[in-house]
Amino acid sequence: MERCHWCTQDPLYIQYHDTEWGVPSFHAPHLFEKLILEGFQAGLSWFTILRKREHFRAVLHRFNPERLAALTDADLQALMQDPGIVRNRLKLQATRRNAQAWLQLNDPVDLIWSVVNHTPIIHHYDHHNQIPATSVQGDALCKHLRKAGFTFVGPTICHAYLQGIGAFMDHTTRCHRHAVLSGRAHTPE
Repeated sequence: MERCHWCTQDPLYIQYHDTEWGVPSFHAPHLFEKLILEGFQAGLSWFTILRKREHFRAVLHRFNPERLAALTDADLQALMQDPGIVRNRLKLQATRRNAQAWLQLNDPVDLIWSVVNHTPIIHHYDHHNQIPATSVQGDALCKHLRKAGFTFVGPTICHAYLQGIGAFMDHTTRCHRHAVLSGRAHTPE
C-alpha cells in the first residue's frame, strides 16, 4: 500500500498518516491541539512531536484552553524540566498566550476554515516535490491569528496546519489516502 513519502514504516506514523493527516476536522478541541503542536514542531520533525503527543496531552491538561491560559510562570518553569515534551521556553510561553488568544475568538473553527471558504481544497500532486511549503491561505491564516494575538503561527506553520487538519488534502495522487479523501473532502465530518 503506497503512502506519502514522509510516512515511515513506524506504526505510530502510519496510523497518523492513515487516520488523521488530511482528514477534514471541524472539531474545536482537535483544531486547538493541532495548532499548539504545530507550534512545538517548528524546527523539528513532526515525528518528534507525534512520539511525544500523549505526554504533551498529559502535562498540558489535554489541551484544555482554559487551563492552559491560566498557566503561571512557575507552571511553565516546571514544564521546562519535563524531558517528555519539547522544552523550549518561547514555545511554552506561546502555548499559554495562544490559549488566551483562542479563548478571545468568537468562533475559532469559523476563523480557521474561512481561509478556504469552509471547504477543503483537494490538490492533485503526483509527487511530493510539487507540494508547496506555504500558501496564500496559510499566509491569510497567519495574519488572522497574529492579529488576534497568537505567536508561533508563521506562514509555514499555518500551511502545515491546514494540511494536517484537512483544509488542504495534500496526499499525493499515488498515496492510497488520496482517493479516499478526495471523495470525502466535499462532505466534511
